Amino acid sequence: MPISGTPSRAQLVDHLVRTRIAGDVATPRENNLSHYRLLANGDRNFWLGLELGERWADEQDVLAVMAERVGVNDDPEYRFGQDTIDPELTVDGLDRLAARLRKAAEGRERVLFATGHPGGLLDVHRATAAALRTAGCEIVVIPDGLQTDKGYVMQFADVAVLEHGATLWHTHSGEPMRAILTGLEQAGRPLPDLVVADHGWAGYAAQHGLDSVGYADCNDPALFLAESEGTLQVAVPLDDHVVSPRHYDPMTAYLLAAAGLTEV
Repeated sequence: MPISGTPSRAQLVDHLVRTRIAGDVATPRENNLSHYRLLANGDRNFWLGLELGERWADEQDVLAVMAERVGVNDDPEYRFGQDTIDPELTVDGLDRLAARLRKAAEGRERVLFATGHPGGLLDVHRATAAALRTAGCEIVVIPDGLQTDKGYVMQFADVAVLEHGATLWHTHSGEPMRAILTGLEQAGRPLPDLVVADHGWAGYAAQHGLDSVGYADCNDPALFLAESEGTLQVAVPLDDHVVSPRHYDPMTAYLLAAAGLTEV
């Protein structure tokens, strides 16, 4: 049954496990290890807009960070089967994110929201944007006419997304964020004080010196590596596309309450 109101930490942990946002998640171990290996081998599709150089060329180093910050199994010999996200680490990440959102609200900052996972996280970002606007923040409106070679960069419900063929597009690329930041600069408009995003949208913004926070799955290690290096401020571990996007509602309620915000 859904949780009404704002859950306690214990209630949220239980909910995350029951809905497989954390705990025993749908992403299998072999997929996780494959992505860690591809990142270590220099495949930029897995760098999520970041410049990792040769610092993470050993996939065992990547695994160690993911075990520490996400809660995947730390045994390099465990190659197949169930893998996990520690729900306590998810809530820890939400608490860190809440602290940054509180700072944004207190400073009435300019905040940009974006998602490469509109099927899962669009409403999480929308609700957060609405709460920050109520608190006096400026939610950045992106310039019109932006595009990449994969589609158009649009904004729905205050959240930037990639649109292709009249469909909101799942993307790991940092290019849509590049298009936004370049477009803002060309229009003589200020860059965001904070970017709240995921995938390459968060990674590219962080790489280019903006305060950036985001959500990431256990098979997307780049943002956790960036957080460990101090490039990205917060990476919240979770399954970023579960069966129903409504499953994220209690998580969003917890986040906004922890940040001292009220959704409209």
